[in-house]
Amino acid sequence: MEINQTRRQIAGMRQSLFDQGLVDEQFVQLEELQDDANPNFVEEVATLYYRDSSRLIQNLDQALEKSPLDFNKLDNYMHQLKGSSSSIGAKKVKAECTHFKEYCRTANREGCMRSFQQLKKEYVLLKKKLEAYFQMARQAGPSNAACRPK
Repeated sequence: MEINQTRRQIAGMRQSLFDQGLVDEQFVQLEELQDDANPNFVEEVATLYYRDSSRLIQNLDQALEKSPLDFNKLDNYMHQLKGSSSSIGAKKVKAECTHFKEYCRTANREGCMRSFQQLKKEYVLLKKKLEAYFQMARQAGPSNAACRPK
């Protein structure tokens, strides 16, 4: 009985990721690639995403400290982060990357700074929520196939 309660809790956590706009359909597509042969596939992909994206965020942080700003370099870093975020379905992070890139296009230093701060908030929130979700899923063990969010 306890396992059913845990699975309901996991389903609720997963649904909240969609309800809060943190992830999109791409996340479901990743889940569909997960199977018995690789039961932690999505978690592994997310771990790789956070490893690579933390390096990009650090590069962005350093580039934003320089004066004058190199908007082309910033745009290139953000383009990489946007692609990575899109590949795991990080909806809000991806949206903030788009805003940042627009500020780069118009050479808006203040816009870049504000957008980057918001991006980091969304990034940390998603990481926290996904870590809790994956931890609960690991405790419950293998489950059914991925399903579309409501």
